[in-house]
Amino acid sequence: MALNSNAQELQTVPFVDVSRYAGKWYEIASFPQRFQKGCHCTTAEYTMTNDGYLIVENRCNKDAIDGKPSYIKGKAFVVKNTGNAKLKVQFFFPFRASYWIIALADDYSYAVVSHPSRKYLWILSRSPRMESAVYTKIIAELKEKGLDTSKLVLTPQI
Repeated sequence: MALNSNAQELQTVPFVDVSRYAGKWYEIASFPQRFQKGCHCTTAEYTMTNDGYLIVENRCNKDAIDGKPSYIKGKAFVVKNTGNAKLKVQFFFPFRASYWIIALADDYSYAVVSHPSRKYLWILSRSPRMESAVYTKIIAELKEKGLDTSKLVLTPQI
């Protein structure tokens, strides 16, 4: 499904409690990105700082579940007046990318992150596995938001 010029702006969740969002997330599925090529067992960990931003640590194993560990560290800054649902993530100064939380479980057991262009998409979970009923519900919601879920690729996890 192609995004047409009449499509409405991608909506984020109304509010994110950043302290609850912090912690470890497992990537369940994503739109393949060049910078994640060959990644297995992908995780992202967010840690609050006293300086008002989050430390972001992304890890994966390259080319196999037991492959060589890969790691990158960055920062995430909350965009003001967005209910904490829009972040700017920076791995290489001075570049910052939009990171929009577009779905979030009430209990913070899963989250879905995208970009205003809809070119990026990550389905995240607090555990390496997600119940199929939950995944199916998320996919239906993403289709309603105008995202092309046919591009999603499941991330191998242990």
